[in-house]
Amino acid sequence: VVSSLEWPFVSKYRASVCTQSPRLEMIDSLFKPQGKDDNGLIRDGVSEGQFNQVLDKELAKIIEKNHHTRFFVPKGDDAFNVAPGTVVDSGICHPVNYDFYMCAHAGRIGTTRPTHYHVLHDEIGFSPDDLQELVHSLSYVYVLSTEYQRSTSAISLVAPVYYAHLAAAQVRQFVRFDNMSSDTASSASGGAAPVPELPRLHKNVRSSMFFC
Repeated sequence: VVSSLEWPFVSKYRASVCTQSPRLEMIDSLFKPQGKDDNGLIRDGVSEGQFNQVLDKELAKIIEKNHHTRFFVPKGDDAFNVAPGTVVDSGICHPVNYDFYMCAHAGRIGTTRPTHYHVLHDEIGFSPDDLQELVHSLSYVYVLSTEYQRSTSAISLVAPVYYAHLAAAQVRQFVRFDNMSSDTASSASGGAAPVPELPRLHKNVRSSMFFC
């Protein structure tokens, strides 16, 4: 779980990482360390069939990267990528649910793949334009630290989701897989596979963007 610090400055983030049982995608232990209200939750890694579970356990805006939708601008006999910042929120979207497609980045090589956003719950009361502008702006804050920017242009989806993937990949290197074969055999025979433990981060590292 990645969260922004020092709101409304949204270029500095911290991560909270924990392990869960295999094939468990719901976040059961979501919490607010500072005790403040959430300004918004953006969730990745769940399918449309799991939206009700997310509403029961997590209130979130769902990001869907793995889809086959593409947008083009026809010019004569050719077709070109749409301009960065293009939003499609009608015509091909869900007839009932609140969703939209956004191409925040420029497709330099190949075809631009839009990100599909599903809004499951909105307590703030964003207008569609305001919410889409916020999502677009969060595509420009992908930084290595407060002094050095990792990307000078927009990325394909909002920076917090990228940071969450980076944090998971970084912490995964600390997981011990010495007993992987025995754990796999235990799971295959019907026993529950043990959840690996993670080492505690040093206090000087916890609030830093160590995952970058």
